[in-house]
Amino acid sequence: MKKIIVIFSIALFFNSCVGTDKFVLRTSLGKVNKVMVVTKASDWTGDLGTAIRNSFGELVVGLPQPEPMLSVSQIGPNAFGGMMNISRNILIIGEGEKEDFYIKKNVYAQPQTVIYVYGTDDASIIKVFNEYKKEIISAYISSDILMTQNIFKAKQLELSQFKTLQEIGVSFTIPKEYKTVDDTGEFLWLRQHLKSGIAKTGSNNILVYAIPLEEELEVSENIIAVRNRIGKKHIPGSDPETMYMITEEAYTPHTSETFLDGKKAFETRGKWEVKNDFMAGPFINYSVVDKARNRIVVFEGFTYAPSVNKRAFIFELEAIAKSMKIQ
Repeated sequence: MKKIIVIFSIALFFNSCVGTDKFVLRTSLGKVNKVMVVTKASDWTGDLGTAIRNSFGELVVGLPQPEPMLSVSQIGPNAFGGMMNISRNILIIGEGEKEDFYIKKNVYAQPQTVIYVYGTDDASIIKVFNEYKKEIISAYISSDILMTQNIFKAKQLELSQFKTLQEIGVSFTIPKEYKTVDDTGEFLWLRQHLKSGIAKTGSNNILVYAIPLEEELEVSENIIAVRNRIGKKHIPGSDPETMYMITEEAYTPHTSETFLDGKKAFETRGKWEVKNDFMAGPFINYSVVDKARNRIVVFEGFTYAPSVNKRAFIFELEAIAKSMKIQ
């Protein structure tokens, strides 16, 4: 515990020097949705480690392969230094005189989220972690969303070229790798060809459109019917008469209420497939209630990436969706 306190004290001193000519925080390292846990090996192999792995290991809804919300690795307090403390997402576990929980940004590097969980013994630490686990997971995911959006800002598309976005009056931070498939003024379809690994034959796709708001209480109930109608009209297979995108019938999508651009919205995660064909994959759909213009603005992202994990692809689409601004 003393070693953790020393490390934290050094970090505070180092962080206090940011903005001067003497010290500049290093750039953090690490993949999105990855957390490094700083705790003793005996704790990691015991009940505490099990609690962390079970919570972070909850599966992402709607993916064909089982993938956890957050991947985790463990390092002992003695090894937490040098290049190890510039990981982007860090969870520091320790024993103290009282139970405590707090979040700090950019302690050793930037961007960085460091979360501290303390208890008086193992049972106390587990209690504190379980009490705040939803907030902990949300903090790491939100941080990675923002980091991803900032990366996209540095190479974003010029949105004035898209008729549909101009007509609907909506904007997103979309990286320039996306190319136009269809842009009617009422419906936009963008596609990014994936270039790495087996997924180089696949793609990430973005759909944007708006529909009239008829009954707000029925918005969530109608999401699947709407996306099936749009799929039949705009997303054809190799034979447009008999093949088109639908929601996979064998998997029930999950819809939850959220907010985008300060407006009530519904997030739906599920699986798509092409009717009468073998193409399929995950999708994420945001239906935003825009009362001011009596409409629903829809962003949907879907991935086609055979034989590879898809969490990272869907996460990028989520980051783009959450950059939405409605005029």
